[in-house]
Amino acid sequence: MPTEPDPCTDDDEIVTWWGLVIEGYLATQDRLMGEIAERFDLAPASFDILIRLIRSPDHRMPMTRLAGEAALSSGGFTKVADRLVAAGLIRRVPSPEDRRVTFVTLTEHGLDIADKARRACAEILRRRVLTPLGPEASASLADAMRTLRAVNSP
Repeated sequence: MPTEPDPCTDDDEIVTWWGLVIEGYLATQDRLMGEIAERFDLAPASFDILIRLIRSPDHRMPMTRLAGEAALSSGGFTKVADRLVAAGLIRRVPSPEDRRVTFVTLTEHGLDIADKARRACAEILRRRVLTPLGPEASASLADAMRTLRAVNSP
């Protein structure tokens, strides 16, 4: 009975294996963001910012920190933030302690939309990830990604 090549030692197998990881992520992320855009008219960067803010204390963060965590340049972040301000989802608030710091905070409308989008995201992930993989494989996947993030982050 032939055995499968070990993905840790066979060059073609490990490259194929990693390609499958990326393709699976991209297909799932595309479906997730497509449903979020359809339901809430939020682009991925806008959704990411709202999720980060709703999970932050007092639903606010310094602009520079938020831009960094969202992996956006200052110019890119400014464009996204301008759109979110125009939509009434966030506002910029100068720091009373440090004139160099500006906070981004959710408005009441932004809090409502972020909460609804977060719940929709969880429902979509349950359907698109948890149901096909099951709870154990989903937890293992999260643990594996946490490990890769830790060893590969700057």
